Amino acid sequence: MPIVTVTNMFPKAALDKLETHCDLRINQTETPPTTEDLKKYALDSMVIVTYLSDKIDRDIIDNAKNLKLIANYGAGFNNIDVAYAAKKGIWVTNTPAVLHETTADLTWAMILGAARRIVPAERFTRENRFKGWQAKMFLGGDVYGKTLGIIGCGEIGSAVAQRALGFNMRVLYFNRNRLSLEKENALNALYTSMEELLRQSDFVTVHVPLSKQTQNMISKKQFLMMKPTAYFIHTARGKVVDDQALVDTLKEGRIAGAALDVYENEPALTEGMIELQNLMLLPHIGSASHETRDKMADLVADNVLDALAGRSPRCLVPSWGK
Repeated sequence: MPIVTVTNMFPKAALDKLETHCDLRINQTETPPTTEDLKKYALDSMVIVTYLSDKIDRDIIDNAKNLKLIANYGAGFNNIDVAYAAKKGIWVTNTPAVLHETTADLTWAMILGAARRIVPAERFTRENRFKGWQAKMFLGGDVYGKTLGIIGCGEIGSAVAQRALGFNMRVLYFNRNRLSLEKENALNALYTSMEELLRQSDFVTVHVPLSKQTQNMISKKQFLMMKPTAYFIHTARGKVVDDQALVDTLKEGRIAGAALDVYENEPALTEGMIELQNLMLLPHIGSASHETRDKMADLVADNVLDALAGRSPRCLVPSWGK
């Protein structure tokens, strides 16, 4: 039977869906495989189910003898040299269209958490430092009725905008392509330049994919365009933002606060982040709900079954073969 290797923890229902169709080899630990492990998987397997932490580069792909599919367990796929895989005739898939609502939920948790200083207030209380109500204790910013700026208004950005309706917010968005008038009206969203979005918004949230055009698209110049009372939220791809520029901006008090779920050199944090009290730090949990991770795994299994049957997988990444 063809060998299918799963590089990390994976939901049981999806494993059950696969096990009768292949020789399933599973790393059911949270210890990521080494480069040498990945080379061996590439050598032995017809399919590898990978995680964002698995860097699949040319060396690993060159080690592949029977590899037909690299199935990434996530919407992103920047950990894989997709162009080289395509050149070698190896399919690459991801899990689109199943995690946008959950990531939008987290984005809103970060908006509210940053504005209302939830994390430092919770820590303060847990440390038994709360001695009674005080008029100026943990003052934050309002969210209701403010202006929300969305950079990248695809599936996730649109879901974030939809939630803003309940907060009676003015929504500005910047996108590579303008949305239809019908969708703009449904979201009550106004298309604008990124510069105007940064200047006018009370909350700026980023939802673009990582590409040559978007790498470090948010740096010191962009942060300095923002209001000193504004908050910056990032749940997209780490390298879209210059993290050092954000740290410097927060230290200088140029914006009110920020919240990050992804990092430029993930999992490493930029020096100075941990000390900042106006910066919320989360461990890349945008899609981390039981329901969504199960849906993602089910989609991975469908892609694997497609490949095992000799069919083109249903979720080939957008850049595959280009």
